[in-house]
Amino acid sequence: MILVTGATGNVGAEVVHTLAAEGEPVRALSRSGETVGLPPGVEAVAGDLNRPETVRESLDGVRAVFLMPGYEGQRAVLADARAAGVERVVMLSGKSAKVVDDNAVTRYLRASENEVRESGLSWTFLRPVSFMSNALSLADQITKGDEVRVPFPGVRTADIDPSDIARVAARALLSPEHGGRAYTLTGPQSLLPSDRVAVLAEVLGRDLRTVGLTDEETREALRAAFPAPYAEAFLRFFGDGILDESQVLPTVEEVTGRPPRTFLEWARQHANAF
Repeated sequence: MILVTGATGNVGAEVVHTLAAEGEPVRALSRSGETVGLPPGVEAVAGDLNRPETVRESLDGVRAVFLMPGYEGQRAVLADARAAGVERVVMLSGKSAKVVDDNAVTRYLRASENEVRESGLSWTFLRPVSFMSNALSLADQITKGDEVRVPFPGVRTADIDPSDIARVAARALLSPEHGGRAYTLTGPQSLLPSDRVAVLAEVLGRDLRTVGLTDEETREALRAAFPAPYAEAFLRFFGDGILDESQVLPTVEEVTGRPPRTFLEWARQHANAF
């Protein structure tokens, strides 16, 4: 049995579907214990990683855990996992975990990784760059008109499809050969925001125009969307340029044997969302 936490999230849901498609027994944990959208045969359970006592029973019979980071109860969950006989943990982290900076995001990712290292369990860290699914934040603008306003217009990123993160996670959950590894994961192309808008325009058959937000507009938009400490972290990453997500790496193909999907492929699959 494999326990997937955050099973209704962007990556967790993809991990559940990837494992189920391979015939693996999966227990999908979310706060609600939601069953809608789960593949046949997947066991849905409710639990809150901030409250370890709600997760403890879900660890029975589990050999591997896909773990979300940044929860207050993580250390206790890891101790319970070891006591239950769990063999390995695959944790979703981020490339920013490697950045030497004291901001809200780097702090919680580094702390989460350190707790896993100290748990005594075999571990693998997945450190993806920005997700292709972040483009869904543009859907409201695209629905209303042809002008698409984007933050950080000059910043290239090699965004990754969450389904490719899930494919790497599945390999690490199912095999001990990935223990002690930290994988930086990227998509196959380094694109500007305007490049992604152009792809969406092609897929949707629309004449979309990209307008870059000013620094102050970007700050206001981020503060409206995220708690202030996280907004400031993103400004440090992409405004001040302390995080470079432009490099394309071969890790996904090296681990899974298949190249990651392009943004065009992602956009075609999710066109209805726009």
